[in-house]
Amino acid sequence: MTYTVLARRYRSQDFGELVGQNAIAQTLQAAIAQGRVAHAYLFTGTRGVGKTSSARIFANALNNPKNDAEIRGAIMGGRDTDTIEIDAASNSKVEETRELISNAVYRPLRGHKKVYIIDECHMLSAAAFNALLKTMEEPPEHVVFILCTTETHKVPATIQSRCQRFDFRNIPVAQIAGHLSSVCKQEKIDADDELLHMVARLANGSMRDSLSLLDRLIAAGRKRLTPELLEELLGLPDRTVVAELVDALAEANAAGALERAHTLLSRGTSGETLMTTLAERFRDLMALNLCGSGTELVELTGEARDQAVEQSRRFDGAALVHMIALCESVSRNAKSCSFPRALVDALMVRLAFTEKFADVTAVLTGGGAASSASRPVVAPAGAAMAGAGAGAKKR
Repeated sequence: MTYTVLARRYRSQDFGELVGQNAIAQTLQAAIAQGRVAHAYLFTGTRGVGKTSSARIFANALNNPKNDAEIRGAIMGGRDTDTIEIDAASNSKVEETRELISNAVYRPLRGHKKVYIIDECHMLSAAAFNALLKTMEEPPEHVVFILCTTETHKVPATIQSRCQRFDFRNIPVAQIAGHLSSVCKQEKIDADDELLHMVARLANGSMRDSLSLLDRLIAAGRKRLTPELLEELLGLPDRTVVAELVDALAEANAAGALERAHTLLSRGTSGETLMTTLAERFRDLMALNLCGSGTELVELTGEARDQAVEQSRRFDGAALVHMIALCESVSRNAKSCSFPRALVDALMVRLAFTEKFADVTAVLTGGGAASSASRPVVAPAGAAMAGAGAGAKKR
């Protein structure tokens, strides 16, 4: 039998199933209940946050108030005669838009409204947008337009002004992880909670991306889905080695830091990935250090959170800001450098000897022999950033 991917099988079928878009769902439901349905809507947001699903659910609520399963299946599957889905990427010409407009005058065959869902509407040509203007301003009373886009800035202001706009936000990590846990239970898949949180973080707010990644993990055929499997499939840095690297930096152990960095690089982790991983780790430690172990700013759970809390106590908040700035500077300069490995190694030493470099900078800037405990770290960070990329810029 043909396999249907998780992102399609677990697509939201009603407003109650929409994850992370409660305000939009409630507003659309209220509009129908009050008889205040507009003639045109603009759904915007990044990929995989529920724009097209919401458009279909809205069309079903308009034309299928009794929620008949057969009609709902036709609407959600793009087969309904009164819900016309158009992919603007492949129907961007003005001639196709004029055909749409000419067909809009005909009343719906079964439902109350004829709903036009135009996906990726920013792909329409300028002439096509101009052809839509008048119809969208004063459409037939039985027509509703729903425009979906990931690039709102490419939609003309004249079109936007004729629509009710809804901005779909990125879905929080906790909500994505919760939905993934529900999917795993329905699929009878054994998965670590930490693994699900890692997948949710990698999805960057997109439910579809998280389900696609979960599909890849399940396809590996393991009895249990673990963080180690995710690291293996995606080539992510080994969490244990990263933790050892951070411990070495906390101890000002430059040799240990260099060895751990070499271990990660020799296993296939790129220098850019390593620096990104470290910057994200320092960010979590900074939040825990400044806001306390219970802060919601850090989306870690279980043992991973306990370990991060313990590490955060070994650093100063200002020093972590300095270390994040170093990672960002070296990462940016390494892209145009002919010896990026040298920059990565130098970064490890700088991170390990942060206070010593701060001492030198303080002397050069007139700080004298001020103690490192009372010295602000923001100024040395700027100096270190400049020095980090000097070799790349002068080559």
